[in-house]
Parts: sequence; C-alpha cells; structure tokens
Amino acid sequence: MTKLFDLTGRVAIVTGGNGGIGLGMARGLAAAGASIVVVGRNTAKSEAAVAELMQARCKAISLTADVTDPVAVEAIMARTESKFGRVDILVNNAGMSIRKPPHELALDEWNMVLTTNLTSAFLCSQAAHAAMKRAGGGKIINIGSMMSIFGTSFAPAYAASKGGIVQFTRSCAVAWAPDNIQCNAILPGWIDTELTQTARRQVDGLHDKVLARTPAARWGAAEDFAGIAVFLGSAASDFVTGTAIPVDGGFSVQG
Repeated sequence: MTKLFDLTGRVAIVTGGNGGIGLGMARGLAAAGASIVVVGRNTAKSEAAVAELMQARCKAISLTADVTDPVAVEAIMARTESKFGRVDILVNNAGMSIRKPPHELALDEWNMVLTTNLTSAFLCSQAAHAAMKRAGGGKIINIGSMMSIFGTSFAPAYAASKGGIVQFTRSCAVAWAPDNIQCNAILPGWIDTELTQTARRQVDGLHDKVLARTPAARWGAAEDFAGIAVFLGSAASDFVTGTAIPVDGGFSVQG
C-alpha cells in the first residue's frame, strides 16, 4: 500500500521559501522526506533556510531568482531537474502587499502587487507543468488568502491578486488533471509573519480585531502550514484538486 504522506524521493520547489509561511511549508515537506529548492530574492536569507533544512538531514539548495521573470523561472526548473532529476511539487508562495485604499493606489503599485503575487504563480506553474509531466504527475500548491473571500479597504491589489490565485488554481486543476497534476490553494488567515507584523503597525486595532474573531484565539504560526503542505504534496491528496482550503483558526466561519 502507498505510504500516503511519504515524500521520500520527491522534489519540491518553494518560492518565497526562506521565511514565514513558505519556510513553514518547506520544513513540513522536508520532514516528510522531500528534497527542497528554496527560491527567493534574498540570497543570505535563502541560504540560512537551506542550512537549517540540511541540519535536519534534508537535501536542499537555494536559488536566487525573480519569479516574475520568465527567463529566471525557466532557469529554476532547469536547475532543479539538473540537481535532483525531477520536479514533483511546486509551492507558489512568493508575495507582497501595498496597503492603501483603492483611490490612493498608484498604477505601478497595483501592477507590482499583481505581478508579484499572481503573474509569478502563472509563470512558475506553466514552467513546472512540463517537468511534472516528465515525472509522471505533480502537485501545485498556490497560496491565496482570506482576502480571496473577504473585502478590505486597505488591500485592493492584494485581494484582487489572491482572488485571482483561487480562480487560476481551478483552471489549472481542470486543464492538467489528464497529466496527473493536482492543483490546490491554501487560504491563510492572520498569520504571524513579517508581512502581518507590518500590517499591525499600519492598521489601527488590527491585532485585537483578529483575536476577537478567531475561535482559536491566537494568530497563526508558520508551523501551522507544515501539515497542509504534506497533505497537498503527497499521495494523500491524489483525488483532491481545484480546492481552496482555509488555514485560519476558524476565522472564516465566525460571524
């Protein structure tokens, strides 16, 4: 019988994998046996993440790349296949936000957020598709947001990009099912990361509002994403595709 959560011999690329949710997922995938390719713009931070993973006896490398650049994305796939022989799992986690109401957001700011959060996922998924077909199938995990569901006054570009992530995930799930590629999205709630620490400084009362609405009565942590990464990256989810799964301590079910 297949070991449902065993990723031994599998290779995972995690964009934005050098911190926060991305590193939390990389740790989970590594603990289940996968080799990890950490992709990020900050070389020192990525190398530190890889050093941590290797201390846990994981095979890992870091690649410094701009995932909004098609040439760089193709190079990521080529380097991964050259090093590890295959691509099995892609986690599209790279992202950013600019917190302004719609009437104050400049066009270049809008484009920057959409390109970083949504276009990068398109480019990486498209590039991974051929490699996954060569491997006999694969798993694509896209990072959405609670803002795929809820509206906010201060993050119009971020919300639009994450809503787009969910619909893009569904399209890929349908298109690539014949290739044995499952595509799913994760919708993080309010997670304690560098991104949300900045948000708490910029948005008055955010911390208390989040705690008041979250049944788990805490902010999420990076380690809360290890299990969902293993599930969506493993044989356990072979009949799960096109979904958007909240990981939010119950935030989205609380009225």
